[in-house]
Amino acid sequence: MPAQKQKKIPMRTCIACREEKPKKEMLRIVRSAQGEVRLDFSGKLPGRGAYICDSADCIRKLRRYRLLNKAFSADVSEEVYAQVEEEFLGKR
Repeated sequence: MPAQKQKKIPMRTCIACREEKPKKEMLRIVRSAQGEVRLDFSGKLPGRGAYICDSADCIRKLRRYRLLNKAFSADVSEEVYAQVEEEFLGKR
């Protein structure tokens, strides 16, 4: 019997610290075709995705350097950054 093939773990790079980690360990922020930006807990929403570490430092860096603007090449409102911080830091 042939040996079972090892399943490949999808890796993603954090937009704040540039560290590569397994996709499951990261938060996904998605920008839909309509330009709506929000957290994607399922990891399956359609649109452009950006990944960020599940760490408070990276979340703070996200807002300080307005990294979503760079990742999505679009103007992301301050409310979106506040929502990401609130949802992430609120669940701690």
